[in-house]
Amino acid sequence: MKKIKKLRKFFKIYKLDGYIVPKNDEFFGEYVDKQNDRLNYISSFSGSAGYAIILKNKCYLFVDGRYTLQAKKECDKNFKIIEIHKEKPLKTLGKIRKKLFIGFDPTLFSEANLINNFKSRNVNLVPIKKNLIDKIWPKKTTNSNKKFFILNTKNTGKFFKKKIIFVCNVLKKRKINKLLITAPENLAWLLNIRGKDSKYSPLPNCHAILDSNRKITLIVNKNKINYKFKSYFKNIVSYIDPKSIHKCLEGLNKKEIFLIDKFSCSFFYKELIKKKFKFYEAVDPIYILKSKKNNVEISNTIKSHILDGVALTKFIYWIKNNVNKIKITEISAEKKLEKFRKKNFKYKFPSFNTISGSGPNAAIVHYRANKNTNRHIKKNDIYLCDSGGQYHYGTTDVTRTLCFSKQPENVKNIFTKVLKGHIGVATYKFKKETTGKELDRVARAPLKKIGLDYAHGTGHGVGYFLNVHEGPQSLSKQSQIKLDTGMIVSNEPGYYETNKFGIRIENLLYTKKNKNKLVFENLTLAPIDKDLINFKLLDNKEKKYLKTYHKKVFLALHRFLNEKEKNWLKSFAN
Repeated sequence: MKKIKKLRKFFKIYKLDGYIVPKNDEFFGEYVDKQNDRLNYISSFSGSAGYAIILKNKCYLFVDGRYTLQAKKECDKNFKIIEIHKEKPLKTLGKIRKKLFIGFDPTLFSEANLINNFKSRNVNLVPIKKNLIDKIWPKKTTNSNKKFFILNTKNTGKFFKKKIIFVCNVLKKRKINKLLITAPENLAWLLNIRGKDSKYSPLPNCHAILDSNRKITLIVNKNKINYKFKSYFKNIVSYIDPKSIHKCLEGLNKKEIFLIDKFSCSFFYKELIKKKFKFYEAVDPIYILKSKKNNVEISNTIKSHILDGVALTKFIYWIKNNVNKIKITEISAEKKLEKFRKKNFKYKFPSFNTISGSGPNAAIVHYRANKNTNRHIKKNDIYLCDSGGQYHYGTTDVTRTLCFSKQPENVKNIFTKVLKGHIGVATYKFKKETTGKELDRVARAPLKKIGLDYAHGTGHGVGYFLNVHEGPQSLSKQSQIKLDTGMIVSNEPGYYETNKFGIRIENLLYTKKNKNKLVFENLTLAPIDKDLINFKLLDNKEKKYLKTYHKKVFLALHRFLNEKEKNWLKSFAN
């Protein structure tokens, strides 16, 4: 409450009725370093997405369906938790029958975000140059000296100059002079560079202006760039400090036409460009180019999934055989899996916070075990483990739900319905214009037949040694993106019984051409727990799929397993 009181003191100074605090920093990434996690600081909520609105007398936290239970457990008691899909902030603010002046940091919001979520008839949104959370936060540290690094073309499949030429040709066709690149992952793809600015993704946090004449101005803290980097990009890339962006734009011809990305371009940047230049607001063309992985990227990703599959399969064998013998907790299980992954030198770090949840904790979609919530995994529990790794080169994400004793019939039936949805997506026969929306319906259909559903999307796009959640492709109720060759998506239907159990089965898939038709191919290689399946509910095609999948897993992994692990894994294919 002390923090909120301190924040509210600034309301008088800036003549505000409230202030919005988002999860993201100015780079709009999913995972924010602790020193920039302003939402966690003010509310104690640790999830990867959400907004707080602090008013003079009330506080609200808006989260999506993945985080409602988590937010209620973690959050400062002053906050009312609202599921954003059921009620947007603008509706909540609209209920207050007076004119409101709500402050925000213009570097942390796109204009589209502000309009879609916060703007209503009674709300005036007020940009505040200095972030108000930073004003009350005494222990912030900098993290600016982590250098960017360059990927070899043999591991990216395409030289960066060719990528620049391709994007510039797109700009010229649209008669655009400059592309403002505000998503670090897009710059990572374009220049074949990576960084160390995120705990779970090798992002190079910076922005850039790409000229249609194939020159790039990198807007970056110069501590992140070394001599080798400058030498490699000599005559192509120039550098300016973020504080000099005003001067940089002032020096450009006012006849220049900009393209800015409607999702990742901040209100701050848009207002700067609006003052002098004509511009188009659309989707950065790099997003769709980056989503279609080339043959080298797919090949390396397949290799990464073999390494990851070995670690996960060894872990599943270990936990299935030891839960009833030794004390295993959610945290110790998570650490054991990490040990298995670390045995391979190509493994770098997790691709996200591991979800290691047993019993009622598994019902929290994005659960994170800590010393206060950590459960001893018991014989009768269902255990859900959602984890992934960053490898040189590839990004993995996999969920397995496991049991350690005979489960009630209704639990097995629900698991099997989730599995049927999972198989339905993996074996889907593509049409000409198949979108993620259609596949989301396929995944939910078996559950909906028995009146059940889940409050998250069925799948997300995945980057190449980049973000584990990376669009524009996804499998969700809203997704209109057409799936195309080389796209990687997750396939993860689930079901969650509050305070009882959680079930999710997740594989990564990639799209490829087979006899001129688009099909899915599994990337993930790890057994699906047969002890949770009611085989009577599977038809012959589904049984055949399961057998074929487990044969593929065995053939890919058996040479890396010991005899006991090998014999156990072989039994899944019988």
